[in-house]
Amino acid sequence: MPVRTGAQYVENLQKHPREVWLRGERVDDVTTHPALRRPIEQIARLYDLQHDPELAPVLTGEGPDGAAVGRAFLPCRTQDDLAARRAAYRAWAEPTLGLLGRSPDFLNTTLMAFTESPGVFAKLGQRYADNVQRYYEYVRDNDLFLTHALITPQTDRSKTASEQQEQFLHMGVVSEGPDGLVVRGARMLATLAPMADELIIYSLPGLRLGDEKHAACFAIPIDTPGLRLISRAPFDDGTRHPFDHPLSAHFEEADCLVVFDDVLVPWDRVFLHGDVALANALYSETNLRQHTAHQTGVRGLVKLQFVTGLAMKLSQSVKIDGFLHVQQKLGECIAAVEQAHALIVASEAEYETTDAGTVRPRFNALQTLRVLLSTQYPQLVEVLQTLGAGGLLMMPSAEDFGSPIAEDIARYYRGADMPAVDRIRLYKLAWDLCGDAFGQRALQYERYYAGDPVRILAMNYLSYDKSDCFRLVDRALALAGDPDGPVS
Repeated sequence: MPVRTGAQYVENLQKHPREVWLRGERVDDVTTHPALRRPIEQIARLYDLQHDPELAPVLTGEGPDGAAVGRAFLPCRTQDDLAARRAAYRAWAEPTLGLLGRSPDFLNTTLMAFTESPGVFAKLGQRYADNVQRYYEYVRDNDLFLTHALITPQTDRSKTASEQQEQFLHMGVVSEGPDGLVVRGARMLATLAPMADELIIYSLPGLRLGDEKHAACFAIPIDTPGLRLISRAPFDDGTRHPFDHPLSAHFEEADCLVVFDDVLVPWDRVFLHGDVALANALYSETNLRQHTAHQTGVRGLVKLQFVTGLAMKLSQSVKIDGFLHVQQKLGECIAAVEQAHALIVASEAEYETTDAGTVRPRFNALQTLRVLLSTQYPQLVEVLQTLGAGGLLMMPSAEDFGSPIAEDIARYYRGADMPAVDRIRLYKLAWDLCGDAFGQRALQYERYYAGDPVRILAMNYLSYDKSDCFRLVDRALALAGDPDGPVS
């Protein structure tokens, strides 16, 4: 099957009803629900771009049978391939302004990374490596959309998964049988889960001895019996006017708690189970973090550019961009953008070669970008808040333009060289991004996208190749000589 269209994506959602709970009610059809319909439309548009005459060569490549497949599925063999993948990531990030953090290409590249490291899964038996390969091909050839849930619920963080008040409060394997694993408990944070086709489960490092029942990696369809999605309250219930809420009215991501009510996972969908050490090593040994960080870095760059452009236009609208302190703030935004771009390009230029002869972006450059995004995006949002000042709080609504006060709106809300409707539209956009609940969720998302920022920085130190740094220190120490040596 060639790459899907948006209509085919929506049709597949309708054919596979899933158990989604939102505001105390079960959702019958996610494609028509007011809070889910508009983001589904945005994802459908991404799939349609794969058929656009200009973008199809960017977003797709040739699969093994000659059919077009998403470029994120394809392994890279040269630096040019990495650059081509970056272009594909960007072609999907720009239409959503970098605000869809879990667009389909994110986990597509994860599956590709898994297949590049079959030996990791084969440590438990060749059948697990074979399962990974078959599943990758299935998702690639059907152009499916995956979500994932990597984190245990925030119950008692002082205890391991096996030490919680209930044995399977955190998702774990209840039993093994001839048909597969039976799984019970919960995981978070499954972004866009109600509108995905499949769910993949694996763990971030952190499992401990005793957590063997909680060490599992597998994939199942979203409509699997016993799988329940509990969505957070939506920021857009389908009634928000796009003029007042141009972002949240289109790019609302449903974050979900995933409940496994004795879910059967067939053996051919199991990739790993029961091995704590291997589950902890999966993230690094498959090098998926480099591939996902590449996609994230490009999406993050688009998001930084969007915030920076918005801050610039907002400043120009009332002519505060002539003040030195405003120029300083905007210059800081530009520096963040250029830093992100440089790290992405550096990761590609200094690529690493795998045992299979494929290439992947350099880890340290992308890991540095991950750390920076968690702090720089909130900083840029604060710049937008600061430059918008009180103007962000006083904008009228779309309904005011057709009311008896329309003349007041036109007179008092105009900008320096900008009619009122354009200035209001601009400030509404800024508020949706930096002040509204939707924007605050986007900010929190970037802060914790890659996990605990403290742990990420600590991991930087622990995993970093320190040899070059130490070599320079040793050279400097050699200049000191011996304390009883000659002075010359």
